[in-house]
Amino acid sequence: MSHAFQFYATTLLVYLGVDVLSVWSLNLQYGMTGIYNFAWILFQSIGAYTAAVLTLGPSTANTGFQHFILGTSIPFPLPLLIAGAVAGVFSIPIGFVALRRLRADYEATVMLVISVVATLIVSNVQGMFNGTAGLSLIPEPLYTFLHVSTLSYSWLYVLFTAVVCGIVYIFVHRVTSSPLGRAMRAVRDNEAAAESLGKHVTSVRMFAFIFGNVIAGMSGALLVQFIGAWSPGAWFFVETLIILTAIIVGGTGNNGGVILGALLVPIVFNEATRYIPTSFAPAAIVDSVQWCVIGGLALAFLWFRPQGILPERRRRFPVPPEYAAMAAAGRYPPHDERGATGTPPVAVLASETES
Repeated sequence: MSHAFQFYATTLLVYLGVDVLSVWSLNLQYGMTGIYNFAWILFQSIGAYTAAVLTLGPSTANTGFQHFILGTSIPFPLPLLIAGAVAGVFSIPIGFVALRRLRADYEATVMLVISVVATLIVSNVQGMFNGTAGLSLIPEPLYTFLHVSTLSYSWLYVLFTAVVCGIVYIFVHRVTSSPLGRAMRAVRDNEAAAESLGKHVTSVRMFAFIFGNVIAGMSGALLVQFIGAWSPGAWFFVETLIILTAIIVGGTGNNGGVILGALLVPIVFNEATRYIPTSFAPAAIVDSVQWCVIGGLALAFLWFRPQGILPERRRRFPVPPEYAAMAAAGRYPPHDERGATGTPPVAVLASETES
């Protein structure tokens, strides 16, 4: 296997890991809780910028051609963790504005406006993150310490990305499989019904929003420390469409399905457009073709298969044995153990979806 192909493979694998973290973060919000976070890319960028300024050192270094706030050199892996925490902190005021007392369409509009405003601020305030030029020469974590070749380091970074994905999956799976996960789905399906059953809808939505954005911030930090640069051109609001399409294609609300979506949409379909023969389409319009493919996939799945390739599974719970015995004998359980209508359970005690 040639060195060039290995570099290409490691780059795709790191991007796949980052995309998997991305779809998990947005799936928690959109797929599990019904939050239309059209500002998702903003929180990934917060993580990227945070990790960058925590590792670049003072802005006066490297002949001072970059101007940015903070400027420290914090050892690995603290920048990754702090990036997630900062994204979570920024989620709190935005969540209080966008998630309370707003319909879904207004919520999506507010998120979109926030994302656009943030892009304009970072682009025009030169001293924040070096304006439209962005940040570059971001050091790779532990590269000088490990004393390995560039190719070997790339494979080590793939391994590190896989470890981060594994740890995040454990947390995501435990949350979505817990009673809290059931409350998130209840809020997604019917807020009024969930509130009538005693669920604090705003708290559930805020948790999903903050926790999802923490993962988004970590994905940004993981990516920026690999590619070594970040600028406003990397996080236009339309970038959220790619991750949202991956969720729709893979299976909304299914943690395993969105992994498949992350593989198919950003990696397979998006990357395949680079190999379109120039006789068929000039190289200058490749980017336009990519967006056409993304938009076409989203529309096709929303129209023909809105549940995605791997739909969210439904799990059914059997009646406890003692209730089954009562039903077989024609006896009813005590009144306080019956449902709201006073009827005993017959075949199913509860039903819920799981991912």
